[in-house]
Amino acid sequence: MFSYNDLQVIDVVARRGSFSAAAEELHKVPSAISYTVRLIEERLAVELFVRLHRQVKLTPAGEYFVEEARKLIKQMDTIKYQTQRVANGWSENVSVALDTVVRQSRVNTLVRDFYLHFPDVELHLTMEVFNGVWDALADGRADIAIGATAAVPIGGSFDYRDMGVLTWKFVVSPDHPLAMATHPLEPSELAQYPAICLEDTSRTLPKRTTWLMDNQRRIMVPSWHSAFQCLQAGLGISVVPSHMAISKIESGELVEKELAVKPSMSPCCLAWNTETLSPAVSWLLDYLGDSEQLHHEWMR
Repeated sequence: MFSYNDLQVIDVVARRGSFSAAAEELHKVPSAISYTVRLIEERLAVELFVRLHRQVKLTPAGEYFVEEARKLIKQMDTIKYQTQRVANGWSENVSVALDTVVRQSRVNTLVRDFYLHFPDVELHLTMEVFNGVWDALADGRADIAIGATAAVPIGGSFDYRDMGVLTWKFVVSPDHPLAMATHPLEPSELAQYPAICLEDTSRTLPKRTTWLMDNQRRIMVPSWHSAFQCLQAGLGISVVPSHMAISKIESGELVEKELAVKPSMSPCCLAWNTETLSPAVSWLLDYLGDSEQLHHEWMR
């Protein structure tokens, strides 16, 4: 109904208070400004301005129209600006899926540094478990995954960077019956006690469990924080990421025991969707560094 130019003319006339002053600012003749205002008033069937001798004054209807017109002008400018940025590779947000095995303290630094470089891009973080990380990438819910474990279970336009291997420690509460064992524990001994397991957050890909004996009951928990709480309460047994367990073993909160069948090490990686390489995603990949830096900062 109204063009950007129409709205701009009304805005400038209202702000400057006369057709001649508006014409000077817009580099037009006063008659062109007056003509545009009259056409708009005819379309609306209302007067927007009261014409005085050398000035104009907004009517109540004009005050409302100018307020709404300025909102539209701002919105139209934003649409133009954002469209140009998208064409140059800008995205409104970046989604990062973090496996629960990564160091939580490192996440705060990542968020702070990202917003220093991209104050107008939102960073969306999700915590995933096991195949949930890969599922988030495959489903488009994440642009980058940090700490993805096991082999890549998806095909498509994805690349990855090695983060080293994740080692596991078998731990129990100091009061647990197995805490007194002096020999490597066999699977038959372990199966007598509930295994504390994290619930895989995958929605589409097959779910997996890291460590479980045959015919063993499970206690399903949402995070490693919950798993450690259950372990310290003596509710069950589990293998946990070594870098998370060391401090609790040293403090005596948990006891490490030897297993007859050692848990396999888990390769970890940084993975990303190569089809969503916006400037913000590319910056994150550079910021996270090479394999050595990734392992040192996120897995230790």
